[in-house]
Amino acid sequence: MRNTAKLSTAVLAAGALTFGLSACGSSGSGSASDADGALVVAASPTPHAEILNYVKENLAKKAGLDLEVKEFTDYVTPNTATEDGSVDANYFQNQPYLDDFNKKRGTHIAPVVTVHLEPLGLYSHKVKSADALASGATIAVPNDSVNEARALKLLAANGLITLKDGVGNEATPSDIAKNPKNLKFKELEAAQTPRSLDDVDAAVVNGNYAIEADLKPASDALVLESAKNNPYGNFLAVKEGNEDDPRVKKLAKLLTSPEVKKFIEDKYAGSVIASF
Repeated sequence: MRNTAKLSTAVLAAGALTFGLSACGSSGSGSASDADGALVVAASPTPHAEILNYVKENLAKKAGLDLEVKEFTDYVTPNTATEDGSVDANYFQNQPYLDDFNKKRGTHIAPVVTVHLEPLGLYSHKVKSADALASGATIAVPNDSVNEARALKLLAANGLITLKDGVGNEATPSDIAKNPKNLKFKELEAAQTPRSLDDVDAAVVNGNYAIEADLKPASDALVLESAKNNPYGNFLAVKEGNEDDPRVKKLAKLLTSPEVKKFIEDKYAGSVIASF
């Protein structure tokens, strides 16, 4: 799952969708049924669009793929645009998020290939370690159901809280069983969490938004998700039925190539981890 003025998700989504629709319309491509046209992929700016643009500039032409990358700054529009055919595919999300999105919105988005993991981290401008958080400290967490649960699981894994037994991917602060530091939680849109660091004691930030905010997850996070057995890998996704589109297959192969793995390792230095 980057950066400028504070806008609501609705405004971001509306603007991004308008941009995506107009751009697709002007190019004459972007329909999933147009298998001979450019493959239009919606992506979060970092690292997803950066990885796609590396593919576009270095690998796509040789593979016979015409790739068009559309950047979106929210976590909703890429799926709704994929569902309605405004774009052919998207690259920004993980499986728990997609499962929740499809269930709640009645969409039919399916994963194609997992490319990378962005470890979720806890950051602070006020303390140097998680142990240094004072009693009653306020922690900002993403407010979408999957990422909020993921944030709480990160805090629990590092001994800051204890969650009730059996809590799944829809955990909220009400599912905290033990809170020895009496931590308070400020629920924000995921993109806003790094911008809240001057106003809260700490914030749990998605990897892509951390990088956009010039945070280095591998070195700046007070605590960081482990990559081992992590279910939150980010993947290329399409509307169900389009998995066998030849353009999608070409992109899936390129995204899991040795060249892309090296690009991820060199550019992100452990803040983004290849999953293949």
